[in-house]
Amino acid sequence: MIKKIGYGLALILSLFVLLLCILFIRRPELIRVLRYQTPAAETYKIYPQSLVSPADTPFHFVKAEKMREDLDTMMVFDRDKKRMTFKDYLEAGKINLFMVIRNDTVIYQKFKPGYSDTSLTTLFSVAKSMVSIMLGQAIEEGKIKSLDDRLLVYVPELKKNPAFDQITLRNLMEMKSGLEFSGLEGGLIAAFLSDEAKYYYTEDLKKELSKLKADHPPGKVWKYKSVDVMLLSWALEQATGKKIAAYFQDNIWKKIGAAHPASWGLDHVDGLANTASRFQATAIDLAKIGRLYLNKGNYNGDQVVPEAWVAHSVHANADPAVPVKGWQKTRQNYLWWLPQEGINGDFAAEGMRGQRLYVDPLTHTIIVQFALRGAGDYPYRKISRYLSGLPFTYPK
Repeated sequence: MIKKIGYGLALILSLFVLLLCILFIRRPELIRVLRYQTPAAETYKIYPQSLVSPADTPFHFVKAEKMREDLDTMMVFDRDKKRMTFKDYLEAGKINLFMVIRNDTVIYQKFKPGYSDTSLTTLFSVAKSMVSIMLGQAIEEGKIKSLDDRLLVYVPELKKNPAFDQITLRNLMEMKSGLEFSGLEGGLIAAFLSDEAKYYYTEDLKKELSKLKADHPPGKVWKYKSVDVMLLSWALEQATGKKIAAYFQDNIWKKIGAAHPASWGLDHVDGLANTASRFQATAIDLAKIGRLYLNKGNYNGDQVVPEAWVAHSVHANADPAVPVKGWQKTRQNYLWWLPQEGINGDFAAEGMRGQRLYVDPLTHTIIVQFALRGAGDYPYRKISRYLSGLPFTYPK
């Protein structure tokens, strides 16, 4: 009897190992998912990088002689509506860097040991907003005729898959492609096998994108998903004849006075950039993206991004069909996040683990946050209004 039980267990174990081997052969990226799990600040380094050179003549923000230390004692809320000082908020969110710039002057900054405003950091989904900027420029240049063009006009390689037949660039920008995509929700096993994990860790994005299936007709259902942005960047490369890093460098980074190199993580050498979540930059230069949009796409007299594109991207009347999040009722619009509640007009680029670029035109404020977790809620509005001497109250 004991021998039979032992044989049965050995057989079950052998079958389990065989199934794992088949799974890892069919989906080799799962080995990296298992090893690295949820991406951290340094995970991007496992993939080849395409560097982005800075400007020949960098722009420099002024640094205030005395920082606004009174911000540390200001009361804010975390994601659980727990009231705490902003200093405690920074600790609770494991925030590595927090910087406030107003009227081109740095008036508040906090760094964890090992961090500074020139530390190169991965920004996760902040990358998506960079794609939005590039698309606006490509349309202005005539490289892309219209957002209503079908994706297949620029990526004919996808014609073999009927799921792409009716998808337009606008559908992708609005995250209404209707393509199947599973996020990290649903528990540990679901997250391990999710599309979110697959597309972060794959070494062949184009191959995986080509196999996508339709879940809904395009233009009907909004769903936050990385594949829509990756498809946009594939179209951008085909339309402009440049790799994403080169186009970003020549059309944005060098034109806004960036002082330090940035980088885009590729799926493999000379491959496609993961424009959904693998963009690296310094805080001081990311703030210059905020400055560019604060100034309606203009950098020191040069209209880098069309003013109309900026206005449409960050206009408060975002699509009501898109779900809102938080008390500020933030919606996504053209790959930016726009609060709808109260006195609006502010906007943000947001990334996993609390990476943030926040811009408030009302107070001429730019905030950059780099974090390991982020404490949630939305303190940026209160900070910008407080430092500008304007009243602010949280909604009840």
